[in-house]
Amino acid sequence: MAESTESRASRGRGDRSAARVENRITVAPEVSMVELLGRDDEVLRAIESGFHGVDIHARGNQISLAGPAGDVALVARLVDELVEMAANGAPLSPEVVMRSVQMLASSATSRPADVLSFNILSSRGRTIRPKTTGQKAYVDAIDRHTITFGIGPAGTGKTYLAMAKAVQALQARQVTRIVLTRPAVEAGERLGFLPGTLSEKIDPYLRPLYDALHDMVDPESIPRLMEAGTIEVAPLAYMRGRTLNDAFVILDEAQNTSAEQMKMFLTRLGFGSKVVVTGDVTQVDLPQGAPSGLRIVEHVLAGVDDVAFCRLDSGDVVRHRLVGEIIDAYSRWDSRHGRDDGHGPRIGHTSTPDEPSASGEETAR
Repeated sequence: MAESTESRASRGRGDRSAARVENRITVAPEVSMVELLGRDDEVLRAIESGFHGVDIHARGNQISLAGPAGDVALVARLVDELVEMAANGAPLSPEVVMRSVQMLASSATSRPADVLSFNILSSRGRTIRPKTTGQKAYVDAIDRHTITFGIGPAGTGKTYLAMAKAVQALQARQVTRIVLTRPAVEAGERLGFLPGTLSEKIDPYLRPLYDALHDMVDPESIPRLMEAGTIEVAPLAYMRGRTLNDAFVILDEAQNTSAEQMKMFLTRLGFGSKVVVTGDVTQVDLPQGAPSGLRIVEHVLAGVDDVAFCRLDSGDVVRHRLVGEIIDAYSRWDSRHGRDDGHGPRIGHTSTPDEPSASGEETAR
């Protein structure tokens, strides 16, 4: 889809870093240059801002590059990837340029087009795709394994991508229902003593799952699907004693499970089902000293076939740029202070893991 021609290499007094080359890339006519360069040339400007030493000019269906050999080679790879994305119908933007540059710089064999053109789900006028190499590996692991663990900090898309895969599986009739669950752990108060009905008590803890669901399913159809049992959102305690067949099951905030709760949940697996467990081991809300089931399970299930563990990091954060930097800063703080127990810094009261009972009282399970 793009042909590249390199010419007129020159060297500056034997210094390889001063070697300059020119490269002309011809874009196939079936690729729209408007789509490739972006609205008001925003994609072109994003490339230029990342490579100040490279002169980039677009004329007709040709893009000319001139500058240091290494940078020109990287920009040429970048343009090839962007051309492939445009040909596949993936929208281009400055963010896509930034993520593509990160992928290309990290590996000589990286293919950003394979990641950023990969469609998981199209719904309500938007398409959900992985945005990093780590996210693509996570999505691939979900496809290939019955049980997948997605472990990483906030903003890395662990739960959102798992939800997209669940809706995709339901639409493709690979499963007959989706079950979404998370432990109802909170700070400072026990749920059993809070006022209100059971629904009023647990809804705040399940709200993030509802929010993601509304992004992917017609909101008007959600009550009907929930009433029919096609989609179920419930606290983890309500999984006890069940066998979940032909279901896509997601356990969110799994770092707040005990070892016993994790075992209970995983043994709910039935025939034809798929399980995804997500969590962040640096955000444990269990009482100080209580081991997280998410930390333990990786050692327990090490080497077990058809179980995958995927780790995402600050490079996979898809929220504001500062979120990744904040995560890295806290990681450095934890390393300096020897905080490797999964709890991280604690402020104020410790919390007690607790699941609500229908009568409003705590129930030992």
